Amino acid sequence: MEDQEVILNMKRCYFCKGRIVEQRVRVDFRWGAELVVIEDVPAEVCQQCGEKYISPEVYKEMENLAKTKVKPIRHIAIDVIRFGKPVAV
Repeated sequence: MEDQEVILNMKRCYFCKGRIVEQRVRVDFRWGAELVVIEDVPAEVCQQCGEKYISPEVYKEMENLAKTKVKPIRHIAIDVIRFGKPVAV
């Protein structure tokens, strides 16, 4: 009985308890000062809040991709904007 509860809890989001399903996602991955967009990453995604769960093995492969600087499939340009309005924290 306890094993079944563990399996059921593994398929629920830690934050909102929504249902998690396996999907392929795009990840904006930072390696030092570099930003690399990695597509088609296997992950488990909460269908309620969108939280992504990535296994340690997949994360390690994303690190390897960012470190080795494999040839990109395409290049995109992004705008960088500074949040300048003072806000009380």
